[in-house]
Amino acid sequence: MIARGRIRADAIARGGAVPEPPPTRTIVLWCPDWPVIAAARAAGEPPEQPFAVVSKGLVFASSASARQHGVVRGLRVREAQARCTELVVQPYDDALDHRAFEPVIRAVEAAVPGVEVVRPGTLALRSRGPARYYGGERAAAATLAGIAADHGAPAVRAGVADTPFAAEQAARARPLRPGERVRIVPVSGSADFLADLPLGVLGDPELATVLDRLGIGTLGDFAALSDEQVRDRFGVAGAFLHRLAGGRDPREVAAREVPPELRVEASFEPPLDRADQIAFAFRRSADDFDARLRAAGLVATTIRVGIVDERDVLLERTWAHPRWFDAADVVDRVRWQLAGGVDPTGLEAPVTSVVLEPVAVDDVANHERGLWGAGPDERVHHGLARIQGMVGHDGVVSPRIGGGRTLSERVVLVPWGDAPAGGERALATVRDRPWPGRLPGPPPATVLERPRPVDVVTTGGASVDVDERGALSGPPEHFRAEGDRGGGFSAVTAWAGPWPLVVRWWESGGRRLHRLQLVDAEGRAWYLVLADHRWWAEAIAT
Repeated sequence: MIARGRIRADAIARGGAVPEPPPTRTIVLWCPDWPVIAAARAAGEPPEQPFAVVSKGLVFASSASARQHGVVRGLRVREAQARCTELVVQPYDDALDHRAFEPVIRAVEAAVPGVEVVRPGTLALRSRGPARYYGGERAAAATLAGIAADHGAPAVRAGVADTPFAAEQAARARPLRPGERVRIVPVSGSADFLADLPLGVLGDPELATVLDRLGIGTLGDFAALSDEQVRDRFGVAGAFLHRLAGGRDPREVAAREVPPELRVEASFEPPLDRADQIAFAFRRSADDFDARLRAAGLVATTIRVGIVDERDVLLERTWAHPRWFDAADVVDRVRWQLAGGVDPTGLEAPVTSVVLEPVAVDDVANHERGLWGAGPDERVHHGLARIQGMVGHDGVVSPRIGGGRTLSERVVLVPWGDAPAGGERALATVRDRPWPGRLPGPPPATVLERPRPVDVVTTGGASVDVDERGALSGPPEHFRAEGDRGGGFSAVTAWAGPWPLVVRWWESGGRRLHRLQLVDAEGRAWYLVLADHRWWAEAIAT
């Protein structure tokens, strides 16, 4: 670093140009027709026969023998089968592509760290380390290509150049000699190498069509345009492809980060048939799960617990948490899932294994305690979680406001530690629907678990009712609720309504309800519902 700094300083002092640092060379490994190879292996078909994978009714990739019959990418399936009657067609599966290529990635990573997966079938890595270790770029590229071929990627070819784009094109280019697997582009020679390539290698057919109409047919012709001309005409995306065409790829190899293995599994031999035994045996796995998360700097906010019994029946459930799961929380969820928190012997069959994996994780920094601790919130959480551990999963619930026309429908009780079905966003979506007939807010403070019968009378003592036209039989003057303190009638100081509501009109058991709001002499607001000529109190606002 000191010597390089002196060279740059001397060049500046002499008024000369500052020498640019040498480019970061890139090795790209490319396996031709990888989607076809992966699909053919999964289907048990020999890849040498005419074979094609299709997506959305078009050929996505085809084997070499299929291409000899004119089956190329982008061709309609019927036309491809007409050109080659022996063609075997399979749907394209991106997940299969990745799974099949994973052994190749791991084998190359075992030899050289810092591998970037460009796509299934194509890997990129910096050449400096491997070139030093294996004695040159050609030897390194040939060795890594051989490793990839030994682990399931046949006929792998390698390209070495100053930029990832040029290195990939070198790997895809026709070999200079038969059987050659490595093509090396000289240092600072990427622009010359790319100059004669067609515009189609940029992967933008629309841009290639426009440039061809303008008389620009190769990457060299495209690179000869100025940056300003390309940016003004084709925007940012065109400017990026222009840099690729000129051998000025701004990207660098970004090694993939292998995610930590957070899944844990506990097997029981012999199988266990009691929920408390299984929860106790799983405690060590829960501690291991918590330790892996902390080592990765993560916390789990949603987990999936899978329980397999000796009949090979899988009981799987996803659990959410208002904060994050620790080992004790995980054990509680396993026990509740096994026995519902009620009967520790309520299993249909002995359990052979329990699998635990995170569904949603978050950075532990977002859940650190404050400077003075979490205070009352944490004490409340631990208290409720402890009670829930004793009385069961459904023994402690928290209310949410959901969707519906009546107040009782809008109350959603969620077990403590769980998220509403579909998540908070789904609940908010249901809550914000129009719900014709729902009374506007704000909602009352207390919704009674069970409606209370009430009496509403006029000045003369007659019961207030609603006629067929939806009008009150008389103004409400006095009101009495069953079980209310005092037991007598209270004067009505204000009232509003009634508002009709037809419940389940499409069924024979549908009913027509009427709702009324009134305020008694003590200033309490009551929400009443008239059903079958009887008044019921559903909510109170004080």
